[in-house]
Amino acid sequence: MMSISMKIKTVTFQANQAETIKRLVAWEPDYNEEVEQTVRHIIHQIRELGDVALLDYTRQFDRNDVDHVDELQIDAEQMADAWEAISDAERTALQLAKQRIAAYAEKQKLSDWQIEESDGSIMGQQISALDSVGLYVPGGQAAYPSSVLMNAIPAKVAGVKRLVMVSPAMQGKINTLVMAAAFLCEIDEFYTIGGAQAVAALAYGTKKIAPVDKIVGPGNIYVATAKKQVFGKVAIDMIAGPSEIAIISDGTTQADWVAADLFSQAEHDADAQSILITHDKVHADAVIKAMGNIIKSMPRRDIIRQSLENRGAIILTENVEQSLQVAQLIAPEHLEILTNNAMTLAKKVTHAGAIFIGTHSCEALGDYVAGPNHVLPTSGTARFSSPLGVYDFQKRSSVICCTPETASELALHAKTLAESEGLYAHALSAACRINNDNLDRED
Repeated sequence: MMSISMKIKTVTFQANQAETIKRLVAWEPDYNEEVEQTVRHIIHQIRELGDVALLDYTRQFDRNDVDHVDELQIDAEQMADAWEAISDAERTALQLAKQRIAAYAEKQKLSDWQIEESDGSIMGQQISALDSVGLYVPGGQAAYPSSVLMNAIPAKVAGVKRLVMVSPAMQGKINTLVMAAAFLCEIDEFYTIGGAQAVAALAYGTKKIAPVDKIVGPGNIYVATAKKQVFGKVAIDMIAGPSEIAIISDGTTQADWVAADLFSQAEHDADAQSILITHDKVHADAVIKAMGNIIKSMPRRDIIRQSLENRGAIILTENVEQSLQVAQLIAPEHLEILTNNAMTLAKKVTHAGAIFIGTHSCEALGDYVAGPNHVLPTSGTARFSSPLGVYDFQKRSSVICCTPETASELALHAKTLAESEGLYAHALSAACRINNDNLDRED
């Protein structure tokens, strides 16, 4: 088969040119004032008119001709029917994914702890799950049952009592696999709504849909903007950018495998970013050739080509250590390390959403069935953010229980600090707990 010439920029990294790499991967969210105003208006209408506005927007944007708000709810029987309708292979794959995601999530659970002092005073931490969470799942041509699993399972493991899923039914049609995944994850409520109006309904509630405490899940620019605008009323997971992968390769992994891994992110959309970091120019050329050979067989080849031409790159370095330096500057969503001694190199990584170690640990496994969550920080935010996990659906409360003796001792110093800050009611409250012995010390 004739190879297609692939257009992908090549950059030679210089140790004193870190800004070049940062500019290469920079991504500015395409939020514009028109979108901001549109979303603000939608949220206002949902707050003011509730289900009436929700129905209007569903007819307008989803082209779903519904007469009553009750028609927007998918009931348990419909989800169960969807589970029976999918193939045996799909059921097996979803069950395996659920088992592995849940097993991984169990290890993430935060727990209560206490420090008991010699006189019996207790200081500690108490963990509780969020009461309710809203899960947004994209609709339309996209069908992402994996998003249902990755968002719902950690919430369930955390102990969330009410998990509400929303997904638009374009022209009245909802993806069977998405409904089946909802059944498997024991979604409590499922509504066929989408866009900014769904986010607003989850945040503020309507007569039909009670509000939630947190909203998670990916979506388009209107969904992302709505999540940003309702933040503070509810918690959100993150404002995600385009998907991205960086691959450190020393040439020991065959070129067509590397090419396939780069394609696995490029096929998401034209703004996705796939970057190969290598010190082996011959290997880089072989990967480019392999991409040209493979792309003709890719159903989403036009998107892949646009992504690689727009934002893809091959970064040439002097050695593996410098390749790691480049990866740290990128702070990628996904980082594959395809090198000798990959585990040793991985332990030096501090900025990556997920680290895939060794030739056989491709990113696609992480997207579906490996176990760790595929909801990851993008656009360099892995410098300060983490993957979605059970801890995102749990809250921590501090616990303080003082005996009279400890309260008296602490109150003496609390009173001093409160008076220093000019907060005399604080000082009075503390002073009430000071016993006679400590009053003598104060004098």
